[in-house]
Amino acid sequence: MRRIPLLEKGGIITGCFSDYCTVRLRIPAGVVTPDQLAGVCEIAKRYGADTLHLTTRQTIEIPHIDPDQVPELVADLEQNNTPLGAERAEVVNITACPGTDRCKLAQIETIKLARAIDEKHFGKEMPCKIRIAIAGCPNSCVSSSLNEIGIVGVVTPIREPGTCTGCGTCVQYCHENAISIKNGTIRLNTDLCSHCGMCIFSCPFHIIQAEDPGYYITVGGRRGRHPKFGRDLVVLRGAENVLTVVDDIINWIYRQAWSGKLLTYQMDEIGFDELREKIIASLPEDCIIEWKKR
Repeated sequence: MRRIPLLEKGGIITGCFSDYCTVRLRIPAGVVTPDQLAGVCEIAKRYGADTLHLTTRQTIEIPHIDPDQVPELVADLEQNNTPLGAERAEVVNITACPGTDRCKLAQIETIKLARAIDEKHFGKEMPCKIRIAIAGCPNSCVSSSLNEIGIVGVVTPIREPGTCTGCGTCVQYCHENAISIKNGTIRLNTDLCSHCGMCIFSCPFHIIQAEDPGYYITVGGRRGRHPKFGRDLVVLRGAENVLTVVDDIINWIYRQAWSGKLLTYQMDEIGFDELREKIIASLPEDCIIEWKKR
């Protein structure tokens, strides 16, 4: 792999005026300590920046930097544990919602998973830009399905016949109109259910239970001028299995995709269906969740 000069790296972005550049930071899941954030502010002031930009990919950019100052600036950022980010044909900053650490709607832990993926894959040279986003539930506040690799926490509700009171609380909370009451009995339309877990959370008697949460993975989404949802790959159990699948996806893209074309536009040509079959065949049977996404 060729050695990329510092000023050619994706974290160094040339703007409208070539006399200056923007420096993008690597901040997986957008999480920094107060000391790190204070350090970024102090470094930015030291190099003459009067503003900072908080980006859509949960990182920070320092604008209007003299290119001659970049080597020293990057060294200071490394010392602050907020190193140079990525932007070009590489794995860029991993984004994630707060997950079960803070959000009562989340089904999966997201921050540790984002950091684990970042540690293995951030900055890896690829044929095309790879954005990865992790959402704790189908509300998907980080728009995971509009990324090249999307991961969403899902859950399947379980109702024990005869225990439900038919109060209808879950009907009111379901945003998909997937639950109805007939003759005092709750009925779930599995074709409409998004597996968000709102009915489980809302049940005042804690009667609705849940299976272990799953990870719904999509591939090939994109934002931008022509947004497109990623394609369904698999729904599985276990964060360790997610890491294995992400490894397989990135290896597939690295070996099969070509430059100059976004992943979403070459999915068929490079064999996405074959990738899905291969991944499903390689996983332990008990970790795959049979689930139909609308």
